[in-house]
Amino acid sequence: MAAVAIATLSLTSVPCKKRLRHGASAFNAQQFINSSSHSYSLTLRPRLPKPRAASRVIVAQAGNGSGSYKVAILGAAGGIGQPLSLLAKMSPLVSALHLYDIANVEGVTADLSHCNTPAQVAGFTGKDALAGCLLGADVVVIPAGVLRKPGMTRDDLFSVNAGIVRDLVAAVADHAPGALVHVISNPVNSTVPIAAEVLKQKGAYDPRRLFGVTTLDVVRANAFVAARKGLPVADVDVPVVGGHAAATILPLLSKARPKAAAAAFTDEEVEELAARIRDAGTEVVEAKAGAGSATLSMAYAAARFLEASLRGLDGHDDVYECAYVQSQVVPELPFFACRVKLGRGGVEEVLASELRGLTDYEARELEDLKPRLKASIDKGIAYVQQNQEAALN
Repeated sequence: MAAVAIATLSLTSVPCKKRLRHGASAFNAQQFINSSSHSYSLTLRPRLPKPRAASRVIVAQAGNGSGSYKVAILGAAGGIGQPLSLLAKMSPLVSALHLYDIANVEGVTADLSHCNTPAQVAGFTGKDALAGCLLGADVVVIPAGVLRKPGMTRDDLFSVNAGIVRDLVAAVADHAPGALVHVISNPVNSTVPIAAEVLKQKGAYDPRRLFGVTTLDVVRANAFVAARKGLPVADVDVPVVGGHAAATILPLLSKARPKAAAAAFTDEEVEELAARIRDAGTEVVEAKAGAGSATLSMAYAAARFLEASLRGLDGHDDVYECAYVQSQVVPELPFFACRVKLGRGGVEEVLASELRGLTDYEARELEDLKPRLKASIDKGIAYVQQNQEAALN
């Protein structure tokens, strides 16, 4: 029965054959490697994508790699961490699942250990156990931190979550420096730059391996467009770029698949859908009336991105997702959410082609979000630098 359940759970993205066209621009992974640990200068160059099969891969399919990876979830006892841990336990690509939190993780571990799937689960409680949790991890997922309450924005979480992400990423640098790092803790626009600065200070920064998980914006966009147009949700793919806070989220509805749906959007529909996608988190916070935020949908989205990363590690050559990563897709923004190709080293390409040929509305929105996103990035970098200076004084 477990095998049947896994095989019917699709967490993968729509294959890229329907998205890319000749002349697509990409950042090559070698350009990441050849850069210094503190400064990266990436240049656009044309690259012709190879034809790829258009089959839709389900979560139960393995690739041509080992199919056996250790995943550590930091914040596993929380509202996102618990359902995310369950979904990770269901993946046949996960052989070991390490769960960390400051309290209450023993019960989650015991509960999950009763699920008859192959992944072996171990729990780790408190700072003294963090090193053991991280040792040998291939992927580290960080949903730890406080969640939004009514009236709060993602930026309101900065004062607490910034320190949590800083300390956890420092431990990753010490004990799992080669792991892929998935940052979920909000505000992602700032916590990912914080993670990057900490990794740089530790001499462990590889921009190919650090991700802000913005997949929730994509799955929301897909769900809302499918409902509006009466389409099977599996057929819908909407790229979402920018950042992961309301004013910085930009769904590119003109680039949505299927093309017929994108062409049928009226100007009013575009603005209505874009507004709902941006404010969807607040929609959930208000609906839960103080009892939580978007934990279940975030866990689903994080599991989808985790599965994509594992498929990349496992050698699949057709793994694409949107993620918030370091790039020069927008030269003035060192971090930007965009479509990326995932592989054995993490990010293999950062695709820039979808930022070409934007509608007038999308082009205006892109210009509007730039200063907001830049301010969030700068805030994260300044936080780490100020803490470093304080430690030296």
